[in-house]
Parts: sequence; C-alpha cells; structure tokens
Amino acid sequence: MKRITDVLLLGSLVVGSFGMAAAQEQSMSPPKVLTVFREFVKPGKGGAPHEKTESAFVQASVRAKWPTHYLAMNSVSGKPRALFFTAYDSFEAWEKDTKATEKNAAFSAALDRASVADGELLDSVDAGVWAYREDYSLRPNSDIPHMRYFDIAVFHVKPGHHKDWDDALKMVLAGYQKSVPETHWACFEGVYGVPDGTYAFITPRKSADEIDRAFAQDKQFEAAMGEDGMKKLEELSAAAIDSSESSLFMFNPKMSYVSDEWVKADPDFWKPKPAAAPAAAPKKPAEKTGAGQ
Repeated sequence: MKRITDVLLLGSLVVGSFGMAAAQEQSMSPPKVLTVFREFVKPGKGGAPHEKTESAFVQASVRAKWPTHYLAMNSVSGKPRALFFTAYDSFEAWEKDTKATEKNAAFSAALDRASVADGELLDSVDAGVWAYREDYSLRPNSDIPHMRYFDIAVFHVKPGHHKDWDDALKMVLAGYQKSVPETHWACFEGVYGVPDGTYAFITPRKSADEIDRAFAQDKQFEAAMGEDGMKKLEELSAAAIDSSESSLFMFNPKMSYVSDEWVKADPDFWKPKPAAAPAAAPKKPAEKTGAGQ
C-alpha cells in the first residue's frame, strides 16, 4: 500500500478548508514564480537566537523600504529548518529585484552584515526556484494573511514516467472535485536548484484541526473513486512516484517581511504589540525604629 498512500498524500496532505467570509480577508492567487530559501539550523540555535539574527534582514528591508516582501516559516516536522518564500509575477520580475538589490549599496551591505551573523547559527543552506502549475492545482486562491501553517507535500517523479504522473494527477483532481468541495491546494514544479521532476503541493492552513478533517475525508475520496478507480490509481502511483515527503511548517511573523496590507489584515499576528511591563510593586512603609521597638 506504499504507493497508494503516496497518491493519497496528494489529497490528505494538501487539503485546505478555510472560510472567506470576513470582509478583511483576502483571496490571493498563487504567484507565477516562487523562490524558496532554506536554512538548516544547528541544534540549539533555533528559536529566539535565530529570530534575533533574522530580525536584521527585516530591519534592513524596512529601512530601505524594499518593495519585495517575503514569508518565513519554521519546520514543525523533520530536520530543524526555516523556509523563506518570495513571490514574483515572472522570472523577469525576479531578475529585476536581484539586480536592484545589487545596485543598492547600502541595502546590500546591510544584508551582507546580517548574513555573517546569521551564518554562525546555520548548518547549511540551499535555494530553489519553482514555477506555478495551474493545471495541477485545485481551488488555489487563499487568504494567506490569516493562515498559520503550510502543509507541504513534495513528490519526485521517476524519469520517463511523466505520462503516468499526469494521468494520476488528473484522477486525483477529479476525485476531490467530486467528493470534497472545500479541497484546496497549489502545485509548483521545481525548475532550478531541485531535481528534475519534483513537484510541491502547498496547502495553507488556519489551524491544526484542519489536518484532522483532511485525514477524515480520505474515505469520501475513496468512495468517489470506486474500487476500480483506486486500483488504477495505485498502479499509476507505483509506476510514476519515485519518492514523496510531507512536512508541516508554522509561519513566523518575527522573521517575515510582509506588506502593509498583510499587517492591516491581521495586526495582532504580524505586528503584535509589545507586552506591557509589569507594574512596580508598591513600596512598604519604612518600619519605625527606636526605644521600645
């Protein structure tokens, strides 16, 4: 059942169900290009120490009033690591942002200084560039400013088996369209910095109880597919999928540089007010001293 489990990951690990009713919520489309920078943190160097060094990057961006924003998150599962997502409308926009950073001497110098301090906490880093696959996505628009997690399932397709993969995805998409109408995910294909044939399915989640609901919806999917459909899906999965991995990441507002619109949408999360200093305890009146005391 290993391979059929891999295929079910396309649903059970990338199901997103979240409301869009509140007026301040924003329905956002996935970016055409997504750059992902990964930092693997040394044991004991995560948490507050890493947030402190990362704050230097945020402060540098704020001072420069840099127009390109990024979202940071920390792993909840797997090897301790942080991801930094930067969205672009095109590869040309990515290039323009890179060149603009290089030309801004003050901004570049601030980033270099921050990198030196941050590097002391890191075991390794890498970067990848991903392209949005609309044909493999399902109801991908989402209210990201109000989300708290990304559920990410990564699949690697065997060389020469992309037809099997494509057929399997079409079955999964059709099955979830029929069986679980609130299902959401966005698919990205790795184009640079990752092995060929790598796909990431990203589901934003507002809370962990959505994970419970996602696993409970597997039976609805199986019922919609039917016995013959599940058998065919298992065969395609075995033929197409070389490996798969799912991970959960929690948004980190202290390490993120987000737009004013995101902050206005949920200020308590993205820019929480500093905790008030505890009130000083009232001083006790001085004790009297002298004869008879």
